[in-house]
Amino acid sequence: MAAWDLSVTVEELGPEAPPLKVSVTSDLHIGGVILKIVEKTQIKKDWSDHALWWEQKQQWLLRPSWTLEKYEIHANARLSLTPQHKPLRLGLPNGTTLRLQACFSRPVFQTVMGVCHLLNLRHPEELSLLRPMEVKKKKKDKEAEEEVVYDLTGLRTSSGPAHTLSNGMPMHFADSLQTEAVYKMLSVSLPAPAPETITKMPRPTSLMDKAQVQSRWLDSSRSLLQQGVQEHDRLLLRFKYYCFHDLDPKYDAVRLTQLYEQARWAILLEDVDCTEEEMMLFAALQYHIGKVSLSEPQPMTSCPAMDDLDSALQCLEVKMEAEESITADMLETMTVAPELQDYLKIFRPKRLTLKGYKQFWFAFNNTSISYYKSKEESLKEPIQQMNLKGCEVAPDVSVAGQKFCIRLLIPGAEGMNEVYLRCENELQYSRWMAACRLASKGKTLADSSFSSEVQNIQSFLAMQRTNPGANTAQTDDSINTYSLVSPRYHKKYKAKQLTPRILEAYQNVAQLPLTDALLRFLQIWQGLPDFGVSYFVVRFKGCRKDEVLGVTNNRLIRIDLSIGDVVKTWRYNTMRQWNVNWDIQQMAIEFNGNVNIAFSCVTATCKIVHEYIGGYIFMATRTKEQAEVLNQELFFKLTGGHEAI
Repeated sequence: MAAWDLSVTVEELGPEAPPLKVSVTSDLHIGGVILKIVEKTQIKKDWSDHALWWEQKQQWLLRPSWTLEKYEIHANARLSLTPQHKPLRLGLPNGTTLRLQACFSRPVFQTVMGVCHLLNLRHPEELSLLRPMEVKKKKKDKEAEEEVVYDLTGLRTSSGPAHTLSNGMPMHFADSLQTEAVYKMLSVSLPAPAPETITKMPRPTSLMDKAQVQSRWLDSSRSLLQQGVQEHDRLLLRFKYYCFHDLDPKYDAVRLTQLYEQARWAILLEDVDCTEEEMMLFAALQYHIGKVSLSEPQPMTSCPAMDDLDSALQCLEVKMEAEESITADMLETMTVAPELQDYLKIFRPKRLTLKGYKQFWFAFNNTSISYYKSKEESLKEPIQQMNLKGCEVAPDVSVAGQKFCIRLLIPGAEGMNEVYLRCENELQYSRWMAACRLASKGKTLADSSFSSEVQNIQSFLAMQRTNPGANTAQTDDSINTYSLVSPRYHKKYKAKQLTPRILEAYQNVAQLPLTDALLRFLQIWQGLPDFGVSYFVVRFKGCRKDEVLGVTNNRLIRIDLSIGDVVKTWRYNTMRQWNVNWDIQQMAIEFNGNVNIAFSCVTATCKIVHEYIGGYIFMATRTKEQAEVLNQELFFKLTGGHEAI
């Protein structure tokens, strides 16, 4: 077989060095090509991390046994011998920027796994990388704001399990005082940002702005270099999928802190809407977490004997939970689900009427609400029966104003029907709200989670309750209120008006330990109506105007772009199949009942939407038993599309 010259650029020789020419034959394998190149450079070093990059095809040649002929490489190919791991600047949710070694040759999904292993972040499948927003800065800002980058390029992970700790941190962080300080920065909440920082940050002002964010996610099935990311570029590491599996404060110090920081910035930048009372509660929790973080010591070194005991107790707990669930299932099949009955008030905003709330007798049975003119007429046919399975449930509450309303968006033949239910007091609201939430998921009042759902709602309401008699004269610290609330409240109130309100809410959370305060913040964040919705501007097949598609962990939401109203929802558990026509960039989804939808994406590629849907379905397959084993093959199968690996 005839020999021919192959041009290869070697990064180690410098940017100005001409390409090396090596004599090869078409049946020479890639490993042999690399060997010839290394011998010709005469540089003695460890070349094990190097691989060939094919510039024209934007492809890594990672199979050393494949021949040049099999890769279809000819004399005109431009190859480069380059390290697979390169320095990358990574912005974390708490605003810290790290420089670390990241894999540029493997799919982004695997790169994120490596980064998370280094940073001791469990469940890396919930996170991904996205490009930062391009913000034009003035010359003065550029000179004043120099980014502080913490260098972790020399950090190497231990071969042991991720939970092997030394002095309360992973062993590879305990090598020096500098790395220990960085770990503390990652695992402990940072002080509240300056008000000017919040004001300068870009904030979404419309659904279109929120949709633009999603276009910046990297493709999980392709490598960094394939997507144009270069050495020393800056990317953001963020939680992408809003379903947080097996969150354990004992092992998840970094994960819990970074998740809290992402939630905090979502509130401060008005990425998620909340009521004024909820904002004051978020501010109080931030204030409390900031104070406790400065005073509480770091976790002590874990004791192996205690770890063994904990694992044994956990196994016992799992067995008992399994037995309880079996017993509960048996009881549920043997008994009829209890009913919830009471007088409530109902209001339908979309009906052409000036009337407000009107009182009726309501009865909750299975997943349906029926209402009657009075209690005496409840034995007759109801005025209306509403099946809440698949509906949207949102709170409309003001504890100070004694307003306890439940907003329901119920799927109908012509779209979503909006209904408000008004309760008289906290207890009534807690029970009916819990029942509505369970019914929307297809669960009845007999479900074992009903009582815990009621308790969670009651504890949340208790935290919003003000204590007029409580001592709120704690202004010695002179808290910076504008650092704790979103810019909307900077304009609405003066600092001296916000301070007493935040301190009133603080009285209800002041006794919480740090971990409980973080978990409570996340719990309230997860209870917000707009939590976990990723927005995309799409054009539905047969429609002439753009609309918004909201993707969540359990459903798809069709939203009117101009007014923001929910038009229709489809749950994943009714989905039969979905596919993408990559040629015309159109997604088609089939649901039960011969319901078919198709749309093209406007603000992001179909691949990103496809990856979101497939990713959420993958998240639903995780179990406690498989917590440490990640089925990468299934993830790529569900999210990779025609480029799946």
